[in-house]
Amino acid sequence: MANDEMYKQMSTKPGFIAALDQSGGSTPGALRAYGIPDSAWHGDEAEMFRLMHEMRVRIMTSPSFTGAKVIAAILFERTMDGEAKGKPVPTFLWQDRDVVPFLKVDKGLETEKDGVSLMKPISGLDALLERAVKLGIFGTKMRSVINLASKPGIAAIVAQQFEVADQISAHGLMPIIEPEISIKSPDKAGCEALLRAALLARLDALPKGTQVMLKLTLPETADFYVPLIKHAGVARVVALSGGYTRAEACRRLATNRGMIASFSRALTEGLTQSKSDAEFDAELAASIDEIYRASSVKA
Repeated sequence: MANDEMYKQMSTKPGFIAALDQSGGSTPGALRAYGIPDSAWHGDEAEMFRLMHEMRVRIMTSPSFTGAKVIAAILFERTMDGEAKGKPVPTFLWQDRDVVPFLKVDKGLETEKDGVSLMKPISGLDALLERAVKLGIFGTKMRSVINLASKPGIAAIVAQQFEVADQISAHGLMPIIEPEISIKSPDKAGCEALLRAALLARLDALPKGTQVMLKLTLPETADFYVPLIKHAGVARVVALSGGYTRAEACRRLATNRGMIASFSRALTEGLTQSKSDAEFDAELAASIDEIYRASSVKA
């Protein structure tokens, strides 16, 4: 079965996850970095997302974007519903590229409280998950943000993430839990200690045989998340770049055994619309090689 093959790839295969899931709030910045100014879409959201889809398709159809090094990709809902080379994007990724498709399901963040920003309620989640299953999606991703070393705030983040993860798992999908710690936090290491403890407690309470994936900010201390990586309830721990440059993110990642990348901005750094296909493909191939090395070759 495809899901069994996807699970094996996600839990054991060397490589990393491409995060191609920028949504409404982050899309303008991603387009600007790609060389498309806001004036190109003049506040027309449909045009903005059309341009973003073109960028993503250019990445996904590049010769270097294959399961040899990119083992999965996280998609925005509109990308999941779109096409690449005449096929639904999830079908194209798995059948043509050997890349496991995931879906971003969160709807953004609440106003900060207790040093954290919880996820907004995800309306229509069950219907979205049913549609994702039909389209061949393997798992989901949802993000919340930790700014301060607040024990009640971090406890609330973890409780919400696991509650929604239970709903996702019930549809046969693999949830990626992403409680991002801001790299600008005044006590990032303190946040990491509280988060690790809270995650371990919730993982210990999972029913036997249930697994989740974790997407975490690269820690201040190398191998800090090894207890999570080794936990029976965790299929894989992946790292977000969190605003670090690709060079810095890869340097940190290479010191953390068992963690692989799930980069967004760090992956697309240097890619612009104006590059020829040959230049674009060469730039992307170099980025993929660098991130792959940091994910698979540890210092």
